[in-house]
Order: sequence, then structure tokens, then C-alpha cells
Amino acid sequence: MTTWPDLATLELLVALADEGSLSAAARRCGVAQPNASRSIARLERRLGLSLIHRATTGARVTTDGLLVVEWARATLEAAHALETGAAALRARTQAPLVVMASQTVAEHLLPGWIAAWQHAAGGAGAGGASPHDPSLGETRGISVAVGNTTEVLAAARGGEVDLAFIEGPGAPRGLNSVVVAHDDLVLVVAPQHPWATRSRVRAEELAATPLVARESGSGTRVALRRALAPLDVAPPALELASNAAVRVSAAAGTAPAVLSRLAVDDALRAGTLVEVGVDGVDLTRNLRAVWAGPRRLTNPAAAALLATAAG
Repeated sequence: MTTWPDLATLELLVALADEGSLSAAARRCGVAQPNASRSIARLERRLGLSLIHRATTGARVTTDGLLVVEWARATLEAAHALETGAAALRARTQAPLVVMASQTVAEHLLPGWIAAWQHAAGGAGAGGASPHDPSLGETRGISVAVGNTTEVLAAARGGEVDLAFIEGPGAPRGLNSVVVAHDDLVLVVAPQHPWATRSRVRAEELAATPLVARESGSGTRVALRRALAPLDVAPPALELASNAAVRVSAAAGTAPAVLSRLAVDDALRAGTLVEVGVDGVDLTRNLRAVWAGPRRLTNPAAAALLATAAG
């Protein structure tokens, strides 16, 4: 290629996959809908692929488009890593708190924990903590990375992070860990799927059905496989590297999916996905904070963030 796809257009395509409509994607990216449509059309011509299906009822991502969305996510993550890496170099004298979390935690829980910790550390008026209270740690310079559970555990074991959060079903070996929250996995299908008219399916049916699944190494996929043991689990119908992509693909009717309730709650309320119960299997799991080194965290900021998460 002599030219590269525009990052802003890739953001539009990802937003379209996440939001389910071009108008919502345009609003999320802060552009006018006609401009968004033209940008996507230029990207389609550049790649020689049909990325979205246009109809009077709206636009949806095609099967080829879903794959391009996943590559676009990786490209945007790389661009974000470049920016945040450069920012980290600028801020290296601030000794930042380095945190890593698996995707579900990072998307739905960690931002609130960080905000609450920073609010407490900065003081909140009468009765609030002092802005210089050393027990709450320094709130400047926090660095947050996202990966699947396998990647997060590798970073924690390698001493690359001060504190990490995972979705795995059990306590990891060789690391300190504490349960900070609870979660349940949910079987979801498109409204037109045959299971949508059923209130429940058997665990054996679920295990035998190819699903739209997260990539190997994700906490969600590991937890589901353990929950279904010792049943033989069918290979995935499609593997995708983000909760949003799995959700969109399931809503498009590709196949059923099992995701955290945190990741599908909005889609269930909107009616774009339908929840189906599963008999004969426990789909609850613990969410854990993990860290290497001494059992008692020596970094005050990490200890304060852990206390906030554990509530």
C-alpha cells in the first residue's frame, strides 16, 4: 500500500460495530452522519471490500466487515499504545502506578474504581481525605493496560505491573490474589435464533453448539470451558478478540455467545440480544485482584486502589 487507512475512519467502523447503527457511530465519533457514511465508503473502495450492508432500516457490519473491525481494533490499540507509551516516557519521573486488567473488568469496573480512588485521594470537601494523605497513594501518572486473562497473569508474574485484575475462575498459582467482585456469564442469542423462544437449554446442548467466542486465553472462555467440564465442547464458530465484537456478531445471528452479564446488559435491555438460561451448569465466577511480591502491597497507591475495588 502507498497510503494507509485513516485512523478516524477505522474508529468509525469500530463504533458502527459496537453501537449497531451509523448514526450512533457518528455521534460517538463526533462527526456528521453524511460525512461518516462517505468515510466508510472510501474505506470500502480502498480495501476493495463491502464492510457494511446498507438498507432502509439502517446499516450493519457484514461478515467481512466483522473481520476488518477486529483488525481495525488491533490497529487502533497499537496507535493508542504508541500515544500512551510516549506519554509514559514524558511522565516517567512521576513513578506511575501501573495497572493491568482483563477486558471485562477494564471496560465495566476499573474506570469506576479508579475514579473513586482518585476522588478519595484528592479530598471531597468536609470529611474527605486530605489531598496529601499518604495512605491513599499518589493519583498522578496511573498507567492502565488491557489484555486477556492469560496476558494479564504473565505481566503480573513478570513484575511488569503493580496491580492486576482478572476474570479467571480460580486463584492463580504463584501470585497473591483476593476476590474483589462477582460476575455471571450469560448465554445470549439473536432474537431470530431458535433458542430465543426457549427459556432454558441443557448444558449438553450448549457444549455441543459452536459459539461466537472470545480468543483462547480470555478469562471468559476459560471460565466457560471449566464450567462445562467434563463435557466435550464444540470448537467455536468464530473467534473474536473483544466483547463488543462477540456481542455484535451474536446479535447479527452468527451463532450464540456466552459473555459476562456486564458486557451484554445494555443489549438485553435494548432487545438486540435475548438471554437463555442453562440447566446443569454454574456460570458464576469471581473477579480477582492479583499481584506479585509480598502478600501486603508495599505501593500505597496500589493498596488504596485494591481497597477501593474490594469495597
